[in-house]
Amino acid sequence: MRVLITNDDGIDSPGLVTLAHVAADAGHDVIVAAPNHQYSGYSAALSGESENGAVKTSPGRPDGLRDGVESIAVHASPALIAYAAGLGAFGQRPDLLLSGINLGPNVGPAVIHSGTVGAALSASAQGIPALASSIAAEHPQHWDTAHLVLTRAFEWFTSQTQDARVLNVNIPDVPLAELRGLRAARLATFDVDPDLVNRQIDKLLFRPFASHDVHFDEDTDAGYLARGWATMSLLRSHSHDDGAVVLPGFDTESEEARR
Repeated sequence: MRVLITNDDGIDSPGLVTLAHVAADAGHDVIVAAPNHQYSGYSAALSGESENGAVKTSPGRPDGLRDGVESIAVHASPALIAYAAGLGAFGQRPDLLLSGINLGPNVGPAVIHSGTVGAALSASAQGIPALASSIAAEHPQHWDTAHLVLTRAFEWFTSQTQDARVLNVNIPDVPLAELRGLRAARLATFDVDPDLVNRQIDKLLFRPFASHDVHFDEDTDAGYLARGWATMSLLRSHSHDDGAVVLPGFDTESEEARR
């Protein structure tokens, strides 16, 4: 299968290498097409530069990527890269898209804002199965742990019938010997100190909340991750939740009759 690797940290991010090698080790045809600079927090925004009627690209290759894996820098947001890939902008339409490995976790409500997850959701909306992955550190040290977790997650992912859901994987940055395992987990909801929110808004300091700023249940993705577990969660890109409530409706003939 043709597997496209992208991210939101940019073409120089080491997370691309581990993710690309997981797919290559499984025998797939791999291409890395990642942003030319960081697009963290862009969610599924379609933003980029064009050149001669196409998305602009330039040479780019993360350090350590093995020979035989094609790599380009794309002057666009992760979601636009996924969208363009689905239209054949980087050669054959990919059969799978893998996004990450993001430098920092994407748990709970953070998935709404994540460019890493946004790329996967953009691919899924086009019928391309997608996996998003993140490691819980800005400067990770334990890529072997990430490789093991993602190898297992990728094996499961590719063995399933795809149904437009995105697999979101989060990995603790711990030595292999300290990894507690892998768990399916619901998304956390964060309980944040209102005074902290007010201080951030007053200072226009829109940084992600640090782990000590928020509270979450232990049986969630954030809770498991904080205790040394890797987690997997399934996300939907776009769907109508028809089971939540019965929505009202009318037709114009009935409205006329009521007048």
